[in-house]
Amino acid sequence: MGTQTKLAVIGILLAAGSMIQTASAADLVILTNQGATPGVKELAAAFSRTSGHKVTVIQAEDGELERQMAGGAADLITQNPGPMQDLVKAGKVVGATVTPFVLAPLGVAVKAGAPKPDISTPEKYKAALLAAKSIGYSRGCSGTNAGAGIAQLGLTEQLKAKTKFTGGATGGPVTDYLKRGEFEIGIQQTNIMAGVPGVDFVGPVPAPLNKSCQSDVAVLAASKQAEPARQFIRFMISPEAAPLLRKTHVEPFKR
Repeated sequence: MGTQTKLAVIGILLAAGSMIQTASAADLVILTNQGATPGVKELAAAFSRTSGHKVTVIQAEDGELERQMAGGAADLITQNPGPMQDLVKAGKVVGATVTPFVLAPLGVAVKAGAPKPDISTPEKYKAALLAAKSIGYSRGCSGTNAGAGIAQLGLTEQLKAKTKFTGGATGGPVTDYLKRGEFEIGIQQTNIMAGVPGVDFVGPVPAPLNKSCQSDVAVLAASKQAEPARQFIRFMISPEAAPLLRKTHVEPFKR
């Protein structure tokens, strides 16, 4: 076989290998809840680099989530355990693939430049809440857990008049409300408060009042790329994923 013939054969083999790799590479879409989004973005970028699969992360909630799921283009979804089980019952996710992967603790933030209260102990956290003119949190998992901690301190009734819940027409995370000056102290998952421009992160809610929000991941029943989607789930709970999650101020789910 002559040199030119050999080179031609090599070129054909390389082209064929490239075509096989391209054909086997999946283009995954994962729909995320707000609290899971920062960590999932880190994991998606790393998985895309190492696997050759592309992972697009779309934060979608309420009506947008329904629209995205109805479109049938998504492959995976993250949710808190309660909503995830509702999706299992509705037949929208593959129940056997539901996998806890992350725990997001609660944190406290204020508008940038505002005085930071001392919340280093339950007693000081209680004093900070009482001293604030207004506080705010969501009605989701973080809000439920924030409210439980407030109840544990015996402050539910005392704080009711100055508590504002996020959501409604304005929407957005607690940090958006803090930037607009709609309340003095905001409570939400640490991972969606720390490092946000226009907001100063104060610190975590002190133990034992700090209950983390769990997020699970699962394959959507409508996915046409179930095996690559399962591969991504396996990566999300691997030892390699742990430091990537911790970069976003959350902890891997402990098994």
